[in-house]
Parts: sequence; C-alpha cells; structure tokens
Amino acid sequence: MLDAFIFAANAVLPIVLLIVLGFLLKKIGLLTREFLDVGNKLTFRVLLPVMLFCNVYEIERLNEINVPFIIYGIAAVIVIFFIAIAVGCAFTKDAAKRGTLIQSVFRSNYAIIGIPLAASLFGDKGAAAAGVMAAFCVPTFNILAVITLTVFNGSSEKQGINLKKILLGVVKNPLIIGTVSGLAVLGIRELLTVCDIGFRLSDITFLYKSLENVKSVCTPFALIILGGRFEFSAVSKLWKEIVFGTAIRTVAVPVLGLGAALLLREQLGLSGEHFATYVGVFATPVAVASAVMAKEMGADDELAGQMVVWTSLVSAVTIFIYVTVLRTLGVF
Repeated sequence: MLDAFIFAANAVLPIVLLIVLGFLLKKIGLLTREFLDVGNKLTFRVLLPVMLFCNVYEIERLNEINVPFIIYGIAAVIVIFFIAIAVGCAFTKDAAKRGTLIQSVFRSNYAIIGIPLAASLFGDKGAAAAGVMAAFCVPTFNILAVITLTVFNGSSEKQGINLKKILLGVVKNPLIIGTVSGLAVLGIRELLTVCDIGFRLSDITFLYKSLENVKSVCTPFALIILGGRFEFSAVSKLWKEIVFGTAIRTVAVPVLGLGAALLLREQLGLSGEHFATYVGVFATPVAVASAVMAKEMGADDELAGQMVVWTSLVSAVTIFIYVTVLRTLGVF
C-alpha cells in the first residue's frame, strides 16, 4: 500500500504543484490577465498541437497499435456523452447551463493533463499510448463539444445541428491539426519503410530538435497558465451546478470508464500503459478549452470557468485515489 501511495504521489503531485505555482504567481502579480490570455492562446494554437504531433510521430509502428484499446476508449466517451445529455437535461431546464454541464461531464483535460499524466504513470510507453489515443480522442471530444453547444445554448431552447459549422470547427481545431499532421507524417514514414528508404523526420536534426524543445515547454507552461486562470468568483449562485457537475466528472465518469476497462482487461488485451491513458481520458478535470468554446457559442461560460476550476481542484485528490487503487491491483 505504501508503494502505491508513493507511486501515485510521484505521478500526480508534480502536475498539481505546477498548477498551484501558476495560481500563486498570479496572486503576487507576476502573471497578469493579459499574459494569461495570450499564454492560453499560445498553448492552444501552438504548444499543444506540436506536442500532439510529436507524441503521435513517436509511435514505433502503426501495426503495433492495440485497436481494441482505441475502440474501447472512444466508445466509452460516446456512451458517457449520451449519459451526460440525459443527466444534464434532467438536472436543469436552462439550455445554456445544460450545454455547459453536458460538456463538463464528457470532455476531459486530456491534452494538457491527461497526456503528461500518462507519461508520468508509465514512462515512454504511457506517452506513446496516450499519443495514439490523442489522434482519436481529441477529435471526438471536439466534435461532441460542437454538437453539444450547437444544440444547447442561450439563444434558444432547441436548435438544429449545423453540419457545416461542425465540420469547419473540427477542421480548423489546432489540436486536431496537430494530431492529423502527426498521423500523416507517421504514414509517410511507414511508406518509406516499406520502400526500404531510411530517411526520417529526425534526420532533419535542427527541425526535429526544435519540435522537441517546443514539446518540452508545453506541459509546464500550460499547467502554470491553467493555475493562473483559476477564479473563485460566482460560487454562491452556481453552487448546485458546480457540486453536481464536479461529482459526475471526477467520481462517476472515472468509476464507469476505468471500472468497465478493468472488467474487460483480458478480453481487450490491456496493460499498464493503456490504463495510464484511460486515467487521462476519464479521470482528469474539465478541459480548459471548454470555457472558451462555451463563451463563443452562447453557453454559460461563467459556469464553464467554474467547472474547470473545481474539477481541477477535486481531481487532484481523486486521481491520486484512482492511481493508488490501480497500483494496488497490479495494473501499474
């Protein structure tokens, strides 16, 4: 048990401490609101896409991908999405709040916290598995988010789904561009291998090292920015939604996603790196980008911001518990 406790602490606390650092730096005035806004854009538009590109490109061989591992992850996210619609509609009649709550339930902070957490839990294998999942999980999250906020927003009680708007949102999303670009270059590498051509992207040393440097900056910078954006306002008038959404996101979703994976472990051929990735998919807090998207699409962005804050705080404890349990069960 002590070994599991230490393992979980070493994996989770470095992430939590960087978030706390960002919050403290803002409190003492070293991080301004303008800097945080620009930093958030930089993270979303440049750092994260480069990190996702590198993680995908670092996959050794496409034929080594565990397909059942991917299928389960995406299928579970879609199931949770429909459950989120049911519970969100049952909980509130406010369309703007519904959209925010639904998104908060199914959309995790996989890119910023989930991928580095998987790497922390299971090293290079964890990072590689998380990179593979990102190629499928990130587009799924974004497509479902656009659908959610198109149907549930503050302008009307019910709207039709604009397929053109959804497709444009998916195509233009920087995270999707990063993952798809990684897959494309990976596919070219596989083709060169079949043709017995030894050239690789890493042979362009200055370019590859530059990408690796940007990747190394991404996680600590993004976590510090996340901490700096924490706001504790508006809690009193939104406490019911906050408690409800946080409980579903940090307790119900991880128990469902990880629990079912444990039951299907042998049938799906899952190992430690796969569960490290699932922790990132199911147990991490609400995505930071959800608040930005909620504001742009007419949902309750104030509630969305609170959900990012409180699920991040609570998940610092719950992730620790889930990792400890999985370690005790011999998964890691």
